[in-house]
Amino acid sequence: MSDVTGTVEQYLAIWNETDAERRRALVADVFTPGATMTDPLGSATGHDGIDSFIAAAQAQFAGLTFTLPAAPDAHHDLARFHWHLSAPGAEEPLAIGFDVVELEDGRIAKVHGFLDKIPG
Repeated sequence: MSDVTGTVEQYLAIWNETDAERRRALVADVFTPGATMTDPLGSATGHDGIDSFIAAAQAQFAGLTFTLPAAPDAHHDLARFHWHLSAPGAEEPLAIGFDVVELEDGRIAKVHGFLDKIPG
């Protein structure tokens, strides 16, 4: 489980990394080459697609931070977890999501994302 928690923490670190070169390196470390990501706002495939998808979200939500409010729940090669997107020092998150990831050899192969709360 701790390996899964570490992978999920690295996944969220990618969403918070604004340096393009460091973010790209993290994407390559955390995701399999043919990984896919799908949520209600779009989808992406491969390292380039995932990096571009995350960069676009960062531009839309500049200055906000993703956090993991609780440890992931995992079994076999699956993990599910909530995440929060918040402004620094805010008491309540602006957005809350729920992701399910499929893992291959400790790396993320698929992300299935859901949005529980989005800004108005």
